Amino acid sequence: MATVEDAARIALELPDVTEGERHGNRTWSVAAKAFAWERPFSKADVKRFGDATPPDGPILAIRVEDLSEKEAVLAANSRGFFTIPHFDGYAAVLIQLKQVGKRALREAIVDGWLACAPPKVANEFLNR
Repeated sequence: MATVEDAARIALELPDVTEGERHGNRTWSVAAKAFAWERPFSKADVKRFGDATPPDGPILAIRVEDLSEKEAVLAANSRGFFTIPHFDGYAAVLIQLKQVGKRALREAIVDGWLACAPPKVANEFLNR
C-alpha cells in the first residue's frame, strides 16, 4: 500500500522536480509541467459513479506520454489504476494509492515525469 508521502518522496527524488499546490492539492512538476498531483473526486465525479462506490482513499493523477499509452496502462488491468469520464481525452491515469504497491507507483511516477521532462533532462536521467 502506497501513500501520498511515498508519492512525494519518489517524485522529489527525480531531477528538477518542484512541489507546489494547484486547486488546493499537492502537485509535482518538471519544467513547469505537472506530472503528478493529488486528485480527490469532485461532487460531479462522485455523481458520475452512479450506484457504484467510487474508489476511496487518496487518489493520485499521473501524466502518461499520450492517449495510446493511457490505453495500454489501463488495458494492463493493474490493480489500483483507473480513469474517470472527466479524464476522457486527457493523457493521464488515476491511481488509488491504497491499492497499489510502491514499485508500481514508482514506475508510474517516473513514466509521468519522463512524459513531461525536457528531452535533455530525461535523456540524462535515463543514461545514468
